[in-house]
Amino acid sequence: MGKQLYKSATNRKICGVCGGIGEYFNIDPTLVRVAWAILACTGTGIIAYLACAIIIPD
Repeated sequence: MGKQLYKSATNRKICGVCGGIGEYFNIDPTLVRVAWAILACTGTGIIAYLACAIIIPD
């Protein structure tokens, strides 16, 4: 069975989305948070984060 994407229970700031993506791709979650912050400046990052917070399981 392959890897599955989950929200992080230990490395979370708001919902654990960035921590979960960082763990899934084996990268530092801070880099994922910076990417989300850049996308949030355009407005699409906020919508994408909320969608991921709803869709990605705990």
